[in-house]
Amino acid sequence: MTAPIQAPNQAELLAPFLPALPAASFSTQPAIGILPLLSPILRQRVNILSSSSNEPWLRLLCYDSAKVAKLAEIAQNGCLEPHPVSGEVEIDWDYDAETRFRRLDQETLQALVVLENLGLVFQLVYCVGDKEGGGDGWRVGEVTVAEQPSPFSSFGGVSSIAEADRQFEESRAEKKVPAFNGTSHKTLHVSNGGCHETEDDDDDYWARYDATPSRTPAQKPSPAPVPVSAPQAVSRDVSSAEADYFAQYDTVQPAMDPHDPDEDVGQAELAPPLGLGRVVTHDAAESSEMNETQGTWTLADVDKGDSRRSSNDVTDHDATLVHPRPDSSASSNGSETVAKLEATANRQEQNEFGVKQHVSRSIRSLFLLARSSGIDREEFERLVHDELNVLGIMESHE
Repeated sequence: MTAPIQAPNQAELLAPFLPALPAASFSTQPAIGILPLLSPILRQRVNILSSSSNEPWLRLLCYDSAKVAKLAEIAQNGCLEPHPVSGEVEIDWDYDAETRFRRLDQETLQALVVLENLGLVFQLVYCVGDKEGGGDGWRVGEVTVAEQPSPFSSFGGVSSIAEADRQFEESRAEKKVPAFNGTSHKTLHVSNGGCHETEDDDDDYWARYDATPSRTPAQKPSPAPVPVSAPQAVSRDVSSAEADYFAQYDTVQPAMDPHDPDEDVGQAELAPPLGLGRVVTHDAAESSEMNETQGTWTLADVDKGDSRRSSNDVTDHDATLVHPRPDSSASSNGSETVAKLEATANRQEQNEFGVKQHVSRSIRSLFLLARSSGIDREEFERLVHDELNVLGIMESHE
């Protein structure tokens, strides 16, 4: 069982704090003796923000920026001057100071100390494991000014720690517990030594799992319509329509295939060039294609079937007839070449644009560098012209 928390010793905690407030309204660095009296969060705030600011660190003790000016005014009005004999601010802590307590949760206990004559309010918090502050104990969490008309209007609180703990336990017990399986768990309070039944929060939490169904929920039916059996004739018509639909794709020319069967059909229907009606076999086609890619001149072979023609129709000149062949038989090759040339031209334009942009930015950067070094615009232009003249000399030698 943990030891009960004692009320803060106001004279021990706040007496050395009050004389440091006037200096804090002018100094930018916090007092070393005051830092252990602050809570860990406020101590970290003061250390970090004061090192990167030139303003007095008194403003860091108050989280409400609207009250900082009033706090600085109180610190500088002379009421916090220490007594010349005792060296402390003359305050009757039993009479001038009023303290109230409140518990926010199981681990957070706060106290509000109001010095109404001075207009100051100290919000204290009980810290556990604060090594820099000297271990467990009360620390200053905020320094602010008293609210009007009541300094405890927003804080609330009670006059003792035991009363604050009792209110906290009652507020926890009064929280409603959700019902399970159509029943609700109620807290029963009977006074005058009667029954006092209060279920523990942990038991209520784990009881939720006992009320949860152990089996997996049933699968929800699909929102898609359930297929209905149709007559066999309708099914056959549907399958035939689907087959006709997909059969259309057999005649589609793929975009990545340069070979077009329609071109072969069209060329087969055309008359052979120069009256040479020879049927081209597979071997002859391969030979012709190789000659076409090489861009050479070939001699047309005389078909054996041509010997049936009369000597008046065919002469010996036909056997030695020469004719040119184009370098490419596919019309798509020309379009691909044009596309490549256009792409090359576009890349060249982009490269030229990028180079021009780079040169312009480089000259701007050099001008800014020269100006920061004290070189004026005329001197910079003279340097650029001299370098351009040197480049002209170099080009002439090349």
